[in-house]
Amino acid sequence: MRRILWFRRDLRIEDNPLLSYEGEVLPLFIFDTNILDSLDAEDKRVSYIFKAVLELKEKLRTLGLDLKLFYGDPLDVIDHLLQEYAFDEVVASGDYDSYAKERDKAISHKLHFRYIQDTYILKPSDVLKEDGSPYLVFTPFYKKARLALESKDLSPYGLAKQGLLASSYETMSTIQKDAAVSQREITLENLGFRPQEILLDDPRKRLSDFLKKIELYAQKRDYLQEDAGSSLSVALRFGRIGIREVLRAALLHPKSEAFVRQLLFRDFYALMLFYFPQIQTQNYKYAFNGIEDREKFERFCRAQTGVPIVDAAIQELLSFGTMHNRARMVVASFFTKDLLLPWQWGEAFFAKHLLDYDAASNILSWQWSAGTGVDPQPYFRIFNPYLQSKKFDKEGVYIKRYLPQLQNIEAKYLHDESFLQATEIPNYPKPIVSHKEAAKQAIELFKQGM
Repeated sequence: MRRILWFRRDLRIEDNPLLSYEGEVLPLFIFDTNILDSLDAEDKRVSYIFKAVLELKEKLRTLGLDLKLFYGDPLDVIDHLLQEYAFDEVVASGDYDSYAKERDKAISHKLHFRYIQDTYILKPSDVLKEDGSPYLVFTPFYKKARLALESKDLSPYGLAKQGLLASSYETMSTIQKDAAVSQREITLENLGFRPQEILLDDPRKRLSDFLKKIELYAQKRDYLQEDAGSSLSVALRFGRIGIREVLRAALLHPKSEAFVRQLLFRDFYALMLFYFPQIQTQNYKYAFNGIEDREKFERFCRAQTGVPIVDAAIQELLSFGTMHNRARMVVASFFTKDLLLPWQWGEAFFAKHLLDYDAASNILSWQWSAGTGVDPQPYFRIFNPYLQSKKFDKEGVYIKRYLPQLQNIEAKYLHDESFLQATEIPNYPKPIVSHKEAAKQAIELFKQGM
């Protein structure tokens, strides 16, 4: 059997179901112009993906395989390949955002499409209510998913006997609709991007290091100055380590439940996007959709809100493409409840800058903070950013790391709205809004929009 092995969010050879199918295979990766054309030339994720793809290419060669690289529309790429070979099927792991589903559906009309489960732990049909409907609240979902894991086979995939279908892999094919195929050197510049400083660490070593301290995860993961998280989100996003491998390793530790719960939260959000695709851009509940204010939005994007914990988090994002998970919650709450901006704007801003951007997790997290998602509680999910920073960055370590202009400000004042409103700080603005007044307004607007 001749198969296209389409690598997407699974850029590894270890425990990869793509490599468990026997026969003649053509491994490939497509730099999708439908996605790349909308990105900035300095997008960090493209540099990360490019390095990860070249790393995968070298690893596949150790197995006697190789990776064919294409740049173009995936539908045109498949059309081109079908002109060259009589393939029996294309094999790829599924994804749940609207573009991915439409793209894969279109390709399935050209060639048998074998979906495999790799990006997430569970299939959409694995955990449902008794009436066959999906759970809308995480806790009951988690309880049933946890039971499902007990009978789920999580053993590693073996390597099948595979033969390479074609041998010319030194160039990248550029596929353009209704145009000839041209050959180009494989460089980021030829893709239209400027290389960024990106370090590919070893995700398995990172996992090993995390497991040594996993008992601290539940107590310390919310504290911004602590290194209590796994730091695996980027590697998981692009599949440089598989979710099954991470879960297997975690389940061996008796004090890993808090971490396992977060892995299942990732699945929960993905399944919500699968069953309710409209929430990608629309509120699941409540009519209030924010107030468009470009000036507030621009100040937020430049880390100039005058709220230290928020500006520090945005500066981390702009500088490194990362943001602590607790900080993401604080920032999203401030954006939607204090600035009263549309959650879609914030989601798009994160999508533009996060290295670990996952559509399901990002969209559902923003709707959670906005109080408009599948489990909406708009009146209770209003974080006081000053209380949050006082609790989770009491000494201001995180804030001062990313906002050096606040280095000489005593830590207690970084969490004091009255001080920040009354004090002129060189190179730092006063708070853009009053939290108490903004939160009160948010509640009133939600009541009106019910």
